[in-house]
Amino acid sequence: MASDQTQNEAQERRRLGEHGHALEDALVEEFENTVTEGANRLNRTRRALVITGLFGGIDVGLGLLAMLAVLDATGSKLLGGLAFGIGLYALRLAHSELFTEDFLLPINAIAAGHGTWLQLLRLWSVTLVMNLVGGWVFAWMVVAAFPRFEDLLLEATTDYMGKGLTLETAALAVLAGFTITLVTRMSQGSSEGIATLANSLISGLLVVGLGMLHGAMSSTIIFAAMHAGAETTYLQWLVWFSWVIPLNMLGGLLILTLPRLVRTWELLTAERAEQRR
Repeated sequence: MASDQTQNEAQERRRLGEHGHALEDALVEEFENTVTEGANRLNRTRRALVITGLFGGIDVGLGLLAMLAVLDATGSKLLGGLAFGIGLYALRLAHSELFTEDFLLPINAIAAGHGTWLQLLRLWSVTLVMNLVGGWVFAWMVVAAFPRFEDLLLEATTDYMGKGLTLETAALAVLAGFTITLVTRMSQGSSEGIATLANSLISGLLVVGLGMLHGAMSSTIIFAAMHAGAETTYLQWLVWFSWVIPLNMLGGLLILTLPRLVRTWELLTAERAEQRR
């Protein structure tokens, strides 16, 4: 009898996997990683939020510099976007913060009972503002140091600002929010350095190389063009920004984060119950 029970337990363990949940082990591990990382981000001090957001904008500026160098040498927007991924790689290695990375991880933590919506609002607002400040400052330095890139920047800002508030730009903004959030999830699924590099380059290739509209990343390019003499005004940028940011959030939250929460609902429920004990 005892032997039968042991055999049944072994069979159940094989069915459920190492963690004992009716989900794949890899998914359970990823869930645990996202909840832990999300809780860490939600509980950062104000000083840490300011610094990580500021350096997120600076790291994106580094990607801008790499993109301009490759564009100047090759004329290829796809290769320029791939080079932009260097900045995203720096961002992840330095544990800086980019606005759209704040979607899946902290919301997962809140759903699991490890944070509050007020903490999320603080994380979003401080990160976004500091991304813009860091990007603006670094873009100014890039233009001051490399005036030969001015024509490239003027062309780039036309690509971003010249299409208006249309269905096309809405779709580009939704796709950008989805893509960056997806790559963040992919990074949580692997601790390998080469995977992080590959994910960063993929982000740059798709988002920047294909001309998607990302509130923080694209703003750095637009700021650089404005420093270089583009006729775009800050009011025009603000209208564009107000159009793009909600659509980035729609792409990251509705297309990826919400289905992910549904997929791991059993884990979220169990974690919330554990927090109440």
